[in-house]
Amino acid sequence: MRTEDVLAATATGLWRWDHGAGTVTLDAEAARLLELPPAPGVFRESEVRARFHPVDWNEIAGVVGLAVAEGTLAEARLRIVDGSGRVLRTVRSRSRPAPDGEGGKDYVLIGTLQEVADSQSGTAGSHTPITGDWRRSREAFLLDAGRALAEAGSTAEVLRVAYSLSMPGFSPDGLAVFGVEGERLTVVGQHGHSVGDEGPFTDMPLDTDYPATEVVRTGRAIYLPTPDDYRDRYPATWPLARRFGRRSWAFLPLIVSGRTMGTWMAGFRHPVSFSPDERSVLTTVARMLAQALARAGAADTERELSLGLQRTMMPSLGPGIPGMTVAARYVPTGGGLQVGGDWYDLIPLPSGRIALVIGDVQGHDVRAAGLMGQLRIALRAYASEGHRPDAVLARASRFLSGLTDPGEDDEGTAARFATCLYAEADPETGVLDIARAGHPDPVVMTPDGTAVVRQTEGGLPLGVEEDADYPTTRIVLEAGETIMLCTDGLIETGGHDLATGWVRLRPILERHTGDLEKLADALVQAVHGPGSHYTTGPLADRREDDVAVLLLRRDGSTTPPALSRRTALTIAQAEPERISTARQLLRELLHDWTDPDQVDAAVLLLSEVATNVLVHTDGDALMVAQATGAPGERCLRVDVSDGSDELPHKRRPGEMASSGRGLVLMEMLAHTWGVDPRGAGKSIWFELNEAEQPKPALPDLDAFDAPDGL
Repeated sequence: MRTEDVLAATATGLWRWDHGAGTVTLDAEAARLLELPPAPGVFRESEVRARFHPVDWNEIAGVVGLAVAEGTLAEARLRIVDGSGRVLRTVRSRSRPAPDGEGGKDYVLIGTLQEVADSQSGTAGSHTPITGDWRRSREAFLLDAGRALAEAGSTAEVLRVAYSLSMPGFSPDGLAVFGVEGERLTVVGQHGHSVGDEGPFTDMPLDTDYPATEVVRTGRAIYLPTPDDYRDRYPATWPLARRFGRRSWAFLPLIVSGRTMGTWMAGFRHPVSFSPDERSVLTTVARMLAQALARAGAADTERELSLGLQRTMMPSLGPGIPGMTVAARYVPTGGGLQVGGDWYDLIPLPSGRIALVIGDVQGHDVRAAGLMGQLRIALRAYASEGHRPDAVLARASRFLSGLTDPGEDDEGTAARFATCLYAEADPETGVLDIARAGHPDPVVMTPDGTAVVRQTEGGLPLGVEEDADYPTTRIVLEAGETIMLCTDGLIETGGHDLATGWVRLRPILERHTGDLEKLADALVQAVHGPGSHYTTGPLADRREDDVAVLLLRRDGSTTPPALSRRTALTIAQAEPERISTARQLLRELLHDWTDPDQVDAAVLLLSEVATNVLVHTDGDALMVAQATGAPGERCLRVDVSDGSDELPHKRRPGEMASSGRGLVLMEMLAHTWGVDPRGAGKSIWFELNEAEQPKPALPDLDAFDAPDGL
């Protein structure tokens, strides 16, 4: 009896589908099952396609593609319809695809068609197992799995997502991801096993008779539906798997860019037949898992490289400074890498003093980090030689300008500059000598939380000019006071400028008056954490920037009995614009004063007295402002001293006069005032008491905005 007769007796037909030629060869039984003339023949693909239900036809490509990739049979249930779309019968196809031609895009499908019983035949809307609710659940599962794996940022996160996936209808109870190192298999991660269970599978040679190693060698998936299948195919390693008590296993290749990077194992305690749909789900998850692991691995490598570079370049604060407390933070936010151009440093000096350095090299890339490292080493060398702050910055500027060539473009070695603040601190006296190169001014905080921006003299950023000058400003930290040095990223990140950035930071400085470490964390969190989303500034450009912050506190009582806050400033004859700086310092000192009119009065009187010194003497003015007492009962005393013996006297200015009203304002606005001779000079002072009734209404300040003196 012929084979064709035996197949026809069991309602089984043969077909050969040539995808490249677009033809289908059928025997008589196969033609009958497809409602074509019941005789052997070659038919166009379109003729055969018209006999399948449209939904089932769309499934064929996926099933065949999976079989081609894995080298397995393509199995599917297909509904046969008539011209009106009515389902006539259901057939089962079992075929083996074979590549045809170069490139692997075409294939020849050779197999059988067999009629199967289906009680749902007769309605075009009926569902078969290939298109039912399970398939919709599978599609939803794959969408969720793809999204979760795409969002995972590290290898550990990818593995956690993979272990949490709940596959529709056949969730595994044990998972393992194997990697490859050289010629050996390693365990990247596992789930559903006890600690130590991965021992026999770690560092396994790739020529071992084990499913995961075979998958790595061949790049093809291995499905083991029963323990017998496992034992028969891999007798040498079956004892290793038997103790886990599983019934079915799937080992799938993790392929990225055509290279097998490892194996994903899914183990089941219940029998799984690994139907085409189940294999399709597993294969899709394996592909997504491989891509996610590749991305995460690259990110982990980059992160480890960046962190290592950061640890190498950024200093530790080392042993404590006697009489002082230090805290620092560095957060790279603007360049993607975990390192940038910002830095801070603490340098022991030969004199016994300590140098505090903070700076920012232009850019957020690896080149900026490299220049930062070189500049930091140069600054350390110049400081260790014993140079003063101005000389250290001048030498550093020449050094940086020699590292880059202004003639190159951004692809080469284009010139870059750096801002920097260098402060030499004496732990015993609290004196800080500060030189500044285009960097933000420091902020001084009193023990009660008052934060004042201390404007200091400065020069051009480092690297702009080889022979730039950097004048020095002296600041004295009283016991319990803290100075903050920071880069512009702390101020301007989130769409802020210098003004609005300080407004954002001031409440944080006022709240955290105790632990410096907590203050440093709070400052970083304000611009880098979730709260920063609610404090964005008015500027449209809201790019983030690297953040470096250095805090130094002079030890002592943080709650002095007098509850005093104090600020001082020298106003030179050649710098009359520093009167504006003095006014700003006084406003910041009185930021929480009860009566705003008294604040305006104090600012006006200070402006009058300081201007009098510059106009009527040949020396500089020294302004010292101090507020003492409990809030609501404080007393403000402002002293402006100079080296002239000439005492001010009261005049009677005419209606159009532009000067001569100083003492008149003193009598109108100050609660008390006076002039004290001091050796070869004098001090003009006034006091305002917060608890007293305010003076008469303040005159029009516009008339005295630029006074000419008393």
